[in-house]
Amino acid sequence: MTASANTANIPSPEPGMPKPGKPISTGRMALLFTVMLVTAAGNTAMQSVMPSIGTALELEDFWISLAYSWSALLWVVCAPIWARRSDRRGRKAMMALGLAGFIVSMALCGLALWAGLSGALGAVPALIAFAAARSLYGGFGSAAPPAVQAYVASRTAPSERTQALSLVASSFGLGTVFGPVLAPLMVLPFFGIGLTGPFICYALLGLAALIVLRLRLPNDEPRFAARGRAYGAPYGGGSHHEEAAGDADTALPEDDSDPEARLRWSDPRVRPWVIAMLIGGHAQAMLLGIVGFLTLDRLGLRDAPAQGASMVSLVLVFGAIATLLAQWGLIPRFNIGPRAGTLWGMLLAGFGSLIFGASNDLFTLALGYAIASLGFGLFRPGTTAGTSLAVSRSEQGQASGIVASVAGASFIYAPPLGVWLYNQDDWLGVGLVVGLCLAVTAVGWRALQPDSALTRDA
Repeated sequence: MTASANTANIPSPEPGMPKPGKPISTGRMALLFTVMLVTAAGNTAMQSVMPSIGTALELEDFWISLAYSWSALLWVVCAPIWARRSDRRGRKAMMALGLAGFIVSMALCGLALWAGLSGALGAVPALIAFAAARSLYGGFGSAAPPAVQAYVASRTAPSERTQALSLVASSFGLGTVFGPVLAPLMVLPFFGIGLTGPFICYALLGLAALIVLRLRLPNDEPRFAARGRAYGAPYGGGSHHEEAAGDADTALPEDDSDPEARLRWSDPRVRPWVIAMLIGGHAQAMLLGIVGFLTLDRLGLRDAPAQGASMVSLVLVFGAIATLLAQWGLIPRFNIGPRAGTLWGMLLAGFGSLIFGASNDLFTLALGYAIASLGFGLFRPGTTAGTSLAVSRSEQGQASGIVASVAGASFIYAPPLGVWLYNQDDWLGVGLVVGLCLAVTAVGWRALQPDSALTRDA
């Protein structure tokens, strides 16, 4: 695909489209940041203790990793639904629903695993109960991220959107620092809570975040629907988009059930970004699935669950710090655009994965994972911003739903597949991660729209 063809795929500004209003206030951005941070910290804390919990339950690595798959599948199905509903019902309502799903899921997951570790349930029933409780996060927790992304995207100019969405994404990065750092401190020695402590603690933190969200973020229920027609054939000669004057954030097609009004993965404007997100997301999901088990094996800590959880947390912390460096430092400092972030990110992720796979001590394990995380820290905001910038302002809710859905799709089978390959041979899983990173680089070099055209303000 040529550069000129790519440029042609970018929608021209629609006549009469409302301009973004004043920038999001610091207070509101802090609230959005908190919503994402708490859920990211809780999920990463869970990832840091699950390999040790699986070892304590005497379950194979593959089954521990597979327990996340049903939740990921629900995320793929539900995220676009919640994203469309956020256009009608308001972003705040969907953020609150997502946080509620996270709270209930974490509490029930902790209860199920506590029952297994205490002997009240067998190992297999405990894992099944954990998977069922985790599905609540996939089904309802998936409402929050697309709502936050749509809220930010619809209120920022194209030239500022990569940095704004990078800031939102960095809340995940900061959460992945706090998650594994605090997880060992939450392994509580009293009441038999032990390794399930992080689940209970983060459920309480989620409840606190939900209360603050309800009290401090203004309601944003839409009052008017759009009175124009949505893109039917985006590149047809007569295709255009008309809206009634109003809030671009809440403008919608009159009939949400009209299939032509829905933004699909196959839409030519977003298809290259979806492909990049899907392939690169699978690479990241595989590495996340492998990291805990490989760290335990290379450091010889299979028989020391508590110490193993601490070492896994330490490796994850280095990766999270590198992610923050990408999203708080490199992207704003060098004004890295969506295409550049995606391509350079994948190259760094592949290189870091090679170092990680060859490591036999804590220092090189942390170094390799940090370099890979630096790459993924560039890649994620790049593809998110690229998808957002490729479509009109009134389609931001649907675009955020696609981003969240593709992210969830990466976790359906990639982590258990990576762990299964790793159990066959150390290099099978890591080698596939490197291959996927190189594939995104090769495909993206030809297919992704140039940054100069994507980030041009209307």
